[in-house]
Amino acid sequence: MTGRNLILKSKLTTPVGELHVFASEKGIRGILWPESNLTKFDIDAKRVKPSESPIFENLSRQLEEYFSGKRRSFDLPLDPIGTEFQMSAWKALTEIPFGETRTYGQQAKIIGRPKAARAVGAANGKNPISIVVPCHRVIGKNGNLTGFAGGLCTKQKLLKHERDQIELLN
Repeated sequence: MTGRNLILKSKLTTPVGELHVFASEKGIRGILWPESNLTKFDIDAKRVKPSESPIFENLSRQLEEYFSGKRRSFDLPLDPIGTEFQMSAWKALTEIPFGETRTYGQQAKIIGRPKAARAVGAANGKNPISIVVPCHRVIGKNGNLTGFAGGLCTKQKLLKHERDQIELLN
């Protein structure tokens, strides 16, 4: 099997809407919003119920824990496909702590490309693993919310959810 062949696809319902999920034998390949272009993910994928796949069962459980306030980070096998630059941007996203935000410029500095804020924004826009790889935690340098595949309203809900969970513990 090549790294690009998908083996499973399913849908999960979450407090922020329905998500299309895809996995290879190695791990989660995509967690996408219904409005996303699913074509490149959907090729040759076998539809299964989340309960028929240990990967999707684990993802479903961890998302449920996240939304119920019992989980702040995810422990899932991931298998995104992207360029070397995209992969470095996406890895930096996973290092943004729960409840915190970073700007595109800060993320660019973290990956060693301080002048690449726009390129980082473009890479984040192609992040195929929403919520688990938390691109919702990246904001504009002026503090405004910027593009998000799930919509700015959803981005705001995710950030508020995380802030509320932190406040509950303090």
